[in-house]
Amino acid sequence: MNNHYQALLQSRMNRESYEKLAALNNPKVMSFVGFFVDHCRPESVYVCDDSEHDIRHVRSRALETGEETALAKAGQTIHWDNYGDQARDRQNTRIMVPGEKLESMSALNAIDLKDGYKEIQKIAKGIMEGKEAIIQFFSEGPTESPFTVPCIQFTDSWYVAHSEYILYRSAYHHFLKMKDSEKDDFFCFLHSAGALDERGNSLNLDQRRIYMDTHNNIVYSLNCQYAGNSVGLKKQAMRLAINKAGREGWLCEHMFVMAAIDEEKNRRTYFCGAYPSACGKTSTAMIPGEKIVGDDIAYFRNIDGAFRAVNVEFGMFGIIKDVNEEDDPVIFENLMKEQELLFTNVLMGPDRHPYWLGMGVDTPEKGRNHFGIWQKGAVDDKGAEVRIAHGNARYTMRLDYLENIDKEGFESKNGVQVEGILYGGRDSDITVPVEESPSWRDGILLKAATLESETTSATLGEEGVRKSDPMAITDFLSYPLGQYTMNNIRFGEQVDQAPRIFSTNYFMKSAAGNFMTGKLAKKVWLHWAEGRLHGEYDAYDTPTGKIPRYEDLATLFQKHLKEEFSKDDYDYLFSFRCAGWIGKLERTKAFYAKMDPHTPQELFDYWDQAIEHIRAAKERFGDVILPGVYRP
Repeated sequence: MNNHYQALLQSRMNRESYEKLAALNNPKVMSFVGFFVDHCRPESVYVCDDSEHDIRHVRSRALETGEETALAKAGQTIHWDNYGDQARDRQNTRIMVPGEKLESMSALNAIDLKDGYKEIQKIAKGIMEGKEAIIQFFSEGPTESPFTVPCIQFTDSWYVAHSEYILYRSAYHHFLKMKDSEKDDFFCFLHSAGALDERGNSLNLDQRRIYMDTHNNIVYSLNCQYAGNSVGLKKQAMRLAINKAGREGWLCEHMFVMAAIDEEKNRRTYFCGAYPSACGKTSTAMIPGEKIVGDDIAYFRNIDGAFRAVNVEFGMFGIIKDVNEEDDPVIFENLMKEQELLFTNVLMGPDRHPYWLGMGVDTPEKGRNHFGIWQKGAVDDKGAEVRIAHGNARYTMRLDYLENIDKEGFESKNGVQVEGILYGGRDSDITVPVEESPSWRDGILLKAATLESETTSATLGEEGVRKSDPMAITDFLSYPLGQYTMNNIRFGEQVDQAPRIFSTNYFMKSAAGNFMTGKLAKKVWLHWAEGRLHGEYDAYDTPTGKIPRYEDLATLFQKHLKEEFSKDDYDYLFSFRCAGWIGKLERTKAFYAKMDPHTPQELFDYWDQAIEHIRAAKERFGDVILPGVYRP
């Protein structure tokens, strides 16, 4: 080890912390920590292991420093971010890549590696002066498994450190056991909240930077506290993992992992699913009566020919707006308990209980929130009304608190074998509620690549605009979209049996503009897909796949929801709309051409052939094809 770093670290750490670091016998860890202790200049450094003592220490320090405040119920705490630090900073979230790759990454907000590094080093110099830094060790995925990606976090925020203990598996013991050949293969994270104002919030938001060096597997997040920016192991690590997976032949996906349960047949069938924001991802993962493994990010690996997945995370960082007893009973029940829960940017009422938008209870007219001391009618410096809580307010909670967790799948080091994959967008008039793809390749190119999210009245701008978001991944890509799509195709074609791919759409509207089905109809679509995997249902062909027969859906609506499902609704919901699909495919082609100028021509050729196939169907059967009418 560099002797300068050894002396420096010994001077900034107590003996116990230094011995924890030295025991790893890992030169790369020592160099990473030593360089940034020297550069960021924290007053002291605390090194954490996996012990309950250190976890308790982090919790208590978050309270002692004022980064968190204790609520009325034991274990519950609250944190507030700066009023201007309430969501992901897309503009200043950038991928650092070598200069020769910049052109192919132009649509992904990339920056030259050398320029980005120079900027980060300038901002980070002395940024931790007067503070105590924390070193932690985590794992993306289960520790000591084929899926493990080890991680080291360097932060000056006890709130961030606390969040990560809830969200990820502590992995100091994993680092201790790493072989020499493994000691260079881990992700590094440097975070600093920077200078703080009188409320303890990040002050220099104009210097907020969230940069990801995919070349060296380092994430830098500076002058920020909001967890979506500061907790690097979440979406920033996802970008590193997507890049790593692309090089190594596995997949990192923005997907839930869940089990569909058939109690009558004593059967558990694992699905993964990708949905753009506000398209039903969490509500699908949490369908009543099913089991959840993970709600956000999955790793896929080919293990002895089997397509297997793990939930990368240990906890949930969920949007709390509209979580209430009626719509989200399992989560709401947990948010009311005396257990470790970390709320952000909600109101702490005079009774020291948390309150948020859409909670479904009477709320106080004063308290403390992300704005500061708040009372009903308060306005900010721009004259905008400040609501009781921020619309992007969050809760951070362990997943294993949930009664509906699939513990076997959640804890399995070899993951679960995936049999079905769901891709769902927000679409009022084209995509049917559920459709099976003919093959893995067809599924990636017709279901995953064509995902769109339709803007709603709650979205700034014009309503009804369709935004392409292939595989719900475009916000997190770290290499070109065309190559990423091809890697998805190749991975599925290399396993012994690829999962079957289904599209879903919960947002089909009637001619009058009303949603055609209720929120729980997604349980019916899921169980039709589950039955198809086990050969229990026949299907009708369409130009893009296979759809349910009416009789089967009517039975499933009765079985799972005790509801009638009319033939008229079925015909409307499951008609194939040729012109709509042609437009959808043309938009997909345009989006790929814009996002990746080097998209392989074979993808465009496939979509052109699909368009011609649909045009031929339109000639034979008309623009709107009723279920059962189409014949290949």
